[in-house]
Amino acid sequence: MSAFYDHFSRHAHGEGIKARSTHYCPGCGHGVAHRDLAAAIDELGIQDRTVLISPVGCSVFAYYYFDVGNSQAAHGRAPAVALGHKLAHPEAVVISYQGDGDLASIGLAETISIAQMGLPITVIFINNAIYGMTGGQLAPTSLMGQKTSTSPDGRVAAMGQPLKMAELIASLDGPVYVERVALFSARERVKARKAIKKAITNQVEGRGYSFIEIIAECPTHLKMSPQEAEAWVKTKMEPVFPLGVKKDLTVEPWFKRGAPNFEPEAVLGLSGAERLDEDKPRTIANWPDHLPARDIAIKLAGSGGDGAQTAALLLTRTAISVGFDATAIPSYGPESRGGTSYADVHIAEQEVLNPAASEPHVLVAFNAPSLAKFAPTVPAGGLILYDSTVVTDPGRLPAGRRILPVPFTRIAADLGRPMVKNVVALGALQSALNLLPEDSLVGTLRHVLHDKPALLPLNESAYAAGQRAVHAGDGSSQIADRKLEPAAVAPAHG
Repeated sequence: MSAFYDHFSRHAHGEGIKARSTHYCPGCGHGVAHRDLAAAIDELGIQDRTVLISPVGCSVFAYYYFDVGNSQAAHGRAPAVALGHKLAHPEAVVISYQGDGDLASIGLAETISIAQMGLPITVIFINNAIYGMTGGQLAPTSLMGQKTSTSPDGRVAAMGQPLKMAELIASLDGPVYVERVALFSARERVKARKAIKKAITNQVEGRGYSFIEIIAECPTHLKMSPQEAEAWVKTKMEPVFPLGVKKDLTVEPWFKRGAPNFEPEAVLGLSGAERLDEDKPRTIANWPDHLPARDIAIKLAGSGGDGAQTAALLLTRTAISVGFDATAIPSYGPESRGGTSYADVHIAEQEVLNPAASEPHVLVAFNAPSLAKFAPTVPAGGLILYDSTVVTDPGRLPAGRRILPVPFTRIAADLGRPMVKNVVALGALQSALNLLPEDSLVGTLRHVLHDKPALLPLNESAYAAGQRAVHAGDGSSQIADRKLEPAAVAPAHG
C-alpha cells in the first residue's frame, strides 16, 4: 500500500524482514487498524492530502509507518492539533489516531469540545481497555473487575464505570457519524475497514465530524495469547461496548451549505484582533541611542488583579505599532485575584529570538512577593521599579541595580480608581526608560478604549501621573537618569 512507507525504520533501520512489519506486540489491534487505515487512504486517493495526528501512547509510532503528513501531539491534545491543521488547510484530510488513555482520560475535554464543533475531521479511537504503552494501568475504558497494574484486585465501583465513548460522542450535536467496530474476527474486521473508509469519506466530502471506536486486543497487558485476547474482547468487551452505528446523519457538504471562511481577516475579526500591516512604514527609524542593547527584556509581576498582564499587552502592542518587534508571555496564578501573575515582555529593534525574560533588564513589581522573587534575577545595571504603596519595606535589594519606588496604588487611588495603578506603572516605566516615542502609549490607550470613551480621561491621567512621579523624584532619589547600564542590557541572544 502506497500509504505505508516501503520500509519501516522502527526496526533494523529499515533492513530485513522486520523492515516490512510493524513493531507492535503479536496480536495487538494497532497493526490491523493501521492496515485498514492505510487501505482507506489508498482507495480514496488522498495520500498527498492526508495529515495523521499521533499523540502519546502506542499510537505515537504511527509516523514510522504512514507515508503521509504526520504531526505529533502532546498527550490528549490530538483533537486540538487536528483542528489547527484543518483550519489552516481546509483541503487537508486530517485524521486523529488515538488510544483510550489518551482520548478518554487526559484528552477528554479536547475530545468533547472538538467533536461538538462538528468540523470535518476524522477520529480513529483504539479502545483496548488499558494503558498499553506506559505499563498496563487502569484506563477509563477498563472493565469492572479487570485487573491492571494500578487495580491489582480488579476495577471496583469506587473507580467508576467504564466510559463508553462512542455513545458519549454520538449524544453531541456536532458529529455526523459515530460507529463502534471490532477486530476479533474476519467478519468484524471487514466491518471495521468499511467504517474507517466511510468516516474518511465523510471528511473528503465535507460532511462533518466522524468518530470510529475500535475495540481491540492488547495481549501483552492482558497476559494472554493473541487467540485468547480475541476471545476476551468478544466475550468480555463487546457486551460492555456494543458494536454498531451510534449515529449516522445525512447532511449536505459544508461547501454546499456555505463554506466556513478561514481567511486570516475573517478569523481575526472573530477575535477582535487586527492584522499587522507589513507594508506600513515604521514610525521610528532607529532604536533609542541611550539604550545600548537592541533587545530589552521587561518582567511585570504582581498579584492576580494588579493588571500586570494588561500592562504587558499594552506595552507590547505599543512597541509593535511604532515599528519594533515585541512579544509578551503571560504566566497566571491559580486565582483570578490574589494568585501570582507575571508577564515577560521583549521589545527589540529587529526580531525577538527568545521571548522569555529569565534575567530581565527591567522589573516592574506590584507587590512584595514579586519584588523578593524577581529582583535577584535583574542583572547589574538594570532597573527595578516597584509599588512603594504596597511594598513599604523592600528589604535588602541586590546592589548595582537602579531602584525606583513609585506609589502606583496611592497615585491611582488619588485619581479615584485604584485599578488603574498598572497604567500609572506604565507612565513611570516610560519616564524611567524612555524606550518608546513620547505619547505612543497614550495612542494605544486611545485605540483600545475607543468603544469606552468614558474611561479614557482617567487612564490618560493615570499615565501622566506615573510620568510626573518619576520626573519629580516622587519616592526616590536612587535613579539618576534614564540610561540602563551596559551590563544590564547585553544582547539577550549571546
